[in-house]
Amino acid sequence: MKESAEIRDPIHGYIYASELERRIIDTAIFQRLRRIRQLAGCHLVYPGGQHSRFEHVIGAMYLAGKVGEILERKFAGFSSQDAKELRVAALLHDVGHGPFSHMFEEVMAERTEFTHEDMTQKIVLKSEIGDILEKHSVSKKSLSELAVGKSKSKQRYLNDVIGGGLSVDIMDYLLRDSYFTGVEYGKVDVMRIINSFDVIEDKLAIGQAALFAFEALMIARYEMFRAVYFHRTVRAAELMLVKSMILADKALRLTDLSLDNYLSLTDEATLYRIRNMNTGSDSQLKKAKKLADEYNRRKLLKCVFERSVQQKDKFLASIFNSEKIRQKLSEEIAAGARVDAEDVYVDVPTAPSVPISSTRESFDQITVVKSKDEGRKVSFNLKIEEMPLIGTIAGFMDIMRVYTPEENRTMVEKSVNRIFGREGFESKVSM
Repeated sequence: MKESAEIRDPIHGYIYASELERRIIDTAIFQRLRRIRQLAGCHLVYPGGQHSRFEHVIGAMYLAGKVGEILERKFAGFSSQDAKELRVAALLHDVGHGPFSHMFEEVMAERTEFTHEDMTQKIVLKSEIGDILEKHSVSKKSLSELAVGKSKSKQRYLNDVIGGGLSVDIMDYLLRDSYFTGVEYGKVDVMRIINSFDVIEDKLAIGQAALFAFEALMIARYEMFRAVYFHRTVRAAELMLVKSMILADKALRLTDLSLDNYLSLTDEATLYRIRNMNTGSDSQLKKAKKLADEYNRRKLLKCVFERSVQQKDKFLASIFNSEKIRQKLSEEIAAGARVDAEDVYVDVPTAPSVPISSTRESFDQITVVKSKDEGRKVSFNLKIEEMPLIGTIAGFMDIMRVYTPEENRTMVEKSVNRIFGREGFESKVSM
């Protein structure tokens, strides 16, 4: 690769970009990622967590390049052109994120059937980025698919590099988020994993000697969710953001999916629009503005109840799996506290404790290269549940929390305790 730019990164050191990569990075569309924080409202709890999607995708590109070097050396079916496209796919994998990253994903899920991955493909296909790709002999259609881990080419294993449990996305964000938040959980030897990569039956495989590093990666992800991504105060801030954006959406056209509108949305621009909109007598817009103002002042929702479980029981499973049941529970708690139901938030994590595969199915096994016998690769499939530590955390991180504004804290806490008191809770569980 002919180097065209040099980037100093605190995680990976010097990262070199090709002419194609530099031209993509220099577009206004890509530069927008500087103004979208990687961790949405996390900086209100971990002040160092101010890093953006911009540096994350450059880090993912770097790691994809390392994967390309390994595959080009080990696997005859992988070419230098494949390596080139793999790096660019990693560089573009988050270009479709909206303001506040995954928080806007929750808004889109509520208001549309579009995802940030759909927007990534739309941007690659219909913006100047696609033109740049074509000028450098890269198909914008195939690249748009690979960038979201949905390539239909013969080399399906490349999807695993971009998305899934062995992806460079996970590797970079764990290292980066750990570094900037100051927690220790994300320090994983990702190069040990990458150096062991191979391809078996069109699947990305890992060397048996690197299994301990892979296990450490999965445990680190779990711990980062517990300590950072689903931290109770981080989540309080994010609930406020999501609710505010949903309430303001119709007036401000936040989920207008035209490229011009979508690409104008960044964290601060969106917060500014909500805080400065004309609400008139509309109670929903007033609520949206109030939430945005309080988020901006760090006057956050308070957690009045939290329950963690290792195995889902019938009652808790219904809460985790049904938005309608969560809404009904919110209304029951609110009625008992004599407050507005919109001021009671029943929150559960939606991310699996072990990530999904690149095919969006459960990541329940990996292909392991055991040894080479006279040049022949010997491999086997290892079920996640058979790995001692990972098997114990597989499933969902079962944490249920109830939040409310500070002024309602005492009343809502009493109502929740009546509903989830030992006797009441066990009677509901036995339903």
